[in-house]
Amino acid sequence: MTIRSLFAAGLLAAFAIAAPLHAQESQPLDGIAAVVNEDVILQSELDRAVANVNAQYANNPGQLPPPDVLRRQVLERLVLVKLQVGRANENGIRVTDEEVNAAVASVAQQNNTTVAGLQQRLAAEGLSFDEFRASLKDEITVQRLRQSYGQSRVRVSEAEVDAALKAQSDGMQYHLAHILVGLPEGATADQIATAQKKVEGIKGLLERNEMDFAAAAVRYSDSPNALEGGDLGWRSADEIPVAFSDILKGMQAGQVVGPIRGPSGFQLLKLVETRDASQAPSQMATEYHARHILVRVTDVQDANAAKAKIDTLRARLAGGADFVTVAKEASEDANTKNDGGDLGWFTADQFGPDFGQRLTALQDGQVSEPFRTEAGWHIVQRVAARQTDVTEQNRRAQVRDTIGRRKLEEEYNRYLLELRGEAYVSFRTGNSTIDSATPDTVMSAPGAAEEAAKAGNKRRDGIGEGQPGSASSSQMP
Repeated sequence: MTIRSLFAAGLLAAFAIAAPLHAQESQPLDGIAAVVNEDVILQSELDRAVANVNAQYANNPGQLPPPDVLRRQVLERLVLVKLQVGRANENGIRVTDEEVNAAVASVAQQNNTTVAGLQQRLAAEGLSFDEFRASLKDEITVQRLRQSYGQSRVRVSEAEVDAALKAQSDGMQYHLAHILVGLPEGATADQIATAQKKVEGIKGLLERNEMDFAAAAVRYSDSPNALEGGDLGWRSADEIPVAFSDILKGMQAGQVVGPIRGPSGFQLLKLVETRDASQAPSQMATEYHARHILVRVTDVQDANAAKAKIDTLRARLAGGADFVTVAKEASEDANTKNDGGDLGWFTADQFGPDFGQRLTALQDGQVSEPFRTEAGWHIVQRVAARQTDVTEQNRRAQVRDTIGRRKLEEEYNRYLLELRGEAYVSFRTGNSTIDSATPDTVMSAPGAAEEAAKAGNKRRDGIGEGQPGSASSSQMP
């Protein structure tokens, strides 16, 4: 997770640190860019986010929509983040300072610097350390809201995994990109006609080579991934709706098809490239066989008492006591105590990074010094290690994960639409105020100014071009 790409794949994309913002320059009194329920987005937040998007496209500024459209796109994303953080707080989702500290330390490590060095780099790029921490906290909060939502609504059966594996028998994977011209639920005939004219205009630009696909996605697409050029990444057959997968089988790399009408609007789909996943080498993993002794920290046994007990047990082992015997007598892990602390075979990260680091540092037969995790104080004995072919296991896990992500993406996009539709959002643009219950989704087609004006008169605040990141848009699962 680098400083530049920290939020590139998340909901805070491009809103953290992408370029110096010259915070030292004199700034006018901060104003309000939007009211979101009982919260606000400041003009300074919007300015900073827009500046970072511009910095990301500094070498290709022509790919960005006009400045007023870009500001609206970015503001819409900020609204979504604000709404999700608010809902997470209502649901009791909390992120502690310790968790934010750990995230900051991880960012620093991945940028080959210390936390102090990270602070210096942030200051040089015009962003305060407190702002950076707040952005990280929001990102973690949104991730947890999404996870919580998925855990309660998304289930993947073994039958679904088996069916997906069977469908993957050709081993092909597809790198895709798309452009979405969104339609609201219950779209009128005029809205459908306007959207169709827009998508046909976009395709015309592509066919005449007047704009490449990524630039057109940034400028015109209504999808949340528009600012990433519409890139959907690599997907196997089980991750692609049947209607699309049938089309893909007859396509060549670089080809664009559409417009295709779907539940969320009209889409243009590009096959960027393909690869044969079946040619991948076997996946080997190191598994460890270990035993442990656990002493818990509880209301009855505080941290000092637990530490004293684990030290006493370690001294017994150092004096020659048998590990299995001591574990049966004194370990407070009810699941393994009767087996002498035997944990069986597992991968290093199965019980968390701290446990794994201690285990991998040992030789077979060696016993660790006491160390603490969230579960309490441990002593671990490494019994053996082996290399295991986990190709099939990982393949099933990957398929299960991709099916789950597809289901979650579909469900969560609908959830965001509901969240956005229920919210009171008031955009403060210049001297005017625009109350918006839901964002626009049907915008003008390239070269169709008159139609855009007509469509704009029917909307509260038509803006003339695509709106990446709007909650009412949904990309291909």
